[in-house]
Amino acid sequence: MIRKLPGVVIKMIPKPDPVMTDGYGSREKIGEICADAGYKSVLLVTDKIIFSLGYYEKVLNSLKANNINYSVFYNIASEPEIDIINEGRTIAINCSADCIIALGGGSVLDTCKIIAASTKIPKRKIKHFLHKFVYVSGKTLPIIAVPSTSGTGAEITVGAVVKNEKGIKSSTVVIGLNVPHVVLDSELTMGAPESVTVYCGIDALSHGLEGYLADIKTSEEDINKSRECIKLVFQNLPCLISNPDNVNARQNMCLAAYYGGNAINMQLAGYVHAFAHSIGALYQIPHGKAIALCLIPIVSFHKNICMDKLAELSIYCGFSTETVDEVAAANRFITALEGLLKNCGFERGFDMIDEKDYKKLTKMINADSINYLPPKTLNNKEIVCLLDEIRNGR
Repeated sequence: MIRKLPGVVIKMIPKPDPVMTDGYGSREKIGEICADAGYKSVLLVTDKIIFSLGYYEKVLNSLKANNINYSVFYNIASEPEIDIINEGRTIAINCSADCIIALGGGSVLDTCKIIAASTKIPKRKIKHFLHKFVYVSGKTLPIIAVPSTSGTGAEITVGAVVKNEKGIKSSTVVIGLNVPHVVLDSELTMGAPESVTVYCGIDALSHGLEGYLADIKTSEEDINKSRECIKLVFQNLPCLISNPDNVNARQNMCLAAYYGGNAINMQLAGYVHAFAHSIGALYQIPHGKAIALCLIPIVSFHKNICMDKLAELSIYCGFSTETVDEVAAANRFITALEGLLKNCGFERGFDMIDEKDYKKLTKMINADSINYLPPKTLNNKEIVCLLDEIRNGR
């Protein structure tokens, strides 16, 4: 029964329903967006890399053109801690910000969620906003989310992952998160290293795929978004390997990541993420690489349970026709997934996984997976078998 609890909880939490502005260079419209919303003073939050590249300048120019007062905070680290969040909140309060513009990757976007929540309750210490759930009466400060990568979907997710007072990564669900506008600007992803592009792209695909296969009833609209996320990655990620300057493919990957974020909000994830989080944390490998290692073994394990869904995806993505039988169609989808991973440069197998770590990994995977709604709950023996497959590349 406890395995059904995440589905009950996630349905009760209000989700952002933002207006989307998209297109190459679309962050130039942020000043107009702020003016239309009646914002008088905004805080632009970004990280040191984006600041050094000058990607924030178009935003500031648009704010100036629309007579919007602004302050800039660019001290966000890749793994933000309480002191940085507190610094951001102090600036937001001092400049009387009525909106936060979050320009960056998952770390920036998640940091801004806590800043936006804690600014509404300035006397409460930041550590109290890093529990499993935090409730903000009347919603958080509004956030205009401008993702600079195409993977996390953090521009729309209600969760925020930052380091708590003990320096440990913790996930907080912000109840009352207010994201009225999302700007998907592909210009921000241009020039990204190939590794970043493929890691983010595979992460986005896994969000859509795990959401689609999850054991939860949801709306047809959300199901369609998850399907479209998967199809967009298959169609566009290979293009960016051969032609990284393809603007249309970049923009489509921004949309795929956004749909993947919706899948996390509405359908949650599954064992691909539970295994990847655990393996990634123990052996210090990038999240996207860990996801790629886990995808084929875990999706293949669930094939018999999810045969109909995998067959539907195969038809939707163009790998099969409706005349092909269900088993063949499902197999074609998995074969296409293997081909995509190979095209992206991912190799099967990871011999750094040590059998002596299986007990620890099993405990970690069980703890992480309790937050999700996989098609089937795995027992410890099944987890160990899958660890063997991931380790040996079978």
